[in-house]
Amino acid sequence: MDISDTIAPNSDQLDAVDLLPGARTFSIEGVSKGNAEQPVQIHLREFPRPWRPGKSMRRVLVAVWGKDASTYAGKSLTLYCDETVRFGGQAVGGVRISHMSGIDKPRDVPLIVSRGKSAIFTVRPLADAPKTPEPTAEQVANTTDRAALQAMWKASGPEMRATIQARVAELDATNGEQP
Repeated sequence: MDISDTIAPNSDQLDAVDLLPGARTFSIEGVSKGNAEQPVQIHLREFPRPWRPGKSMRRVLVAVWGKDASTYAGKSLTLYCDETVRFGGQAVGGVRISHMSGIDKPRDVPLIVSRGKSAIFTVRPLADAPKTPEPTAEQVANTTDRAALQAMWKASGPEMRATIQARVAELDATNGEQP
């Protein structure tokens, strides 16, 4: 029995603890404005909550992909939990970028690590992986297996996800049977 879903943080964003099992590669669906404390929300296709990068990782994004966040949609990056990230003098962990698509060689970005101290942060190229095609509405309508629908959901954009959710609700309503 997989109990990993029982340890998920109660949060409205991607947290470093979500990446403790290991680095994960995500496709960016879009970027929206956040609040004053966390001004950028990056919406990830493969994760239900947005990633809100800290200032250092926003500097990396701008250095590598440019300042126009509207161009980030469709690009990919690999995120990991860096347990050495400090806040208030304590190592609390944080989300860092290890790889980014759209670059052909490693990129070094100077970052401020503490007051008056900087360090070079290196981002590596992310090999372009073949993308899983989004399912068609017909494929969703003909699917009765929940695991298959979940896999389709991960490869889908917002509109097709709504179609998949409607299909799951339809399956739930039919005699309460589990496919």
